[in-house]
Amino acid sequence: MTAAPPRGLEERLEDTRKRLENDVDLWVASAGGPGGAHLIPLSFFWDGTAILISTPRGFVTGRNLLADGRVRVGLGLTRDVVIVDGDAEPVDVAELGGTADAFAAKTGFDPRELDQLYQYFRVRPRRIQAWREANELAGRTLMSDGVWLG
Repeated sequence: MTAAPPRGLEERLEDTRKRLENDVDLWVASAGGPGGAHLIPLSFFWDGTAILISTPRGFVTGRNLLADGRVRVGLGLTRDVVIVDGDAEPVDVAELGGTADAFAAKTGFDPRELDQLYQYFRVRPRRIQAWREANELAGRTLMSDGVWLG
């Protein structure tokens, strides 16, 4: 298989922003709590600066993020991946206002309507990387210390 030529920074930034805006689901890796390392798929909403997710407070991911907010998120396919390292902070639904409505509209899932207690978390990216093939590993960092490059 012949890999496409590597994308430049501007194209990678555009592709990554489109994925954040248009994808519905992602993988969330958390650790640090009594449940140990954990990986699950969750629906999300990107507000332009942070990723909003929601999971039951009592489940492993909820407990992990409440105990240690460091999180790694993966979007896309293995040959077109975006990896986000960030800090997850719990957010009360009353603080979300219309963002909770936007989350429900985008994902088709509204935790506010469930009997089980769900916790929203706002993931603030510290580092974002994106690559398709080995030829894109150089230059894969698109955000560093919470600031977009370019």
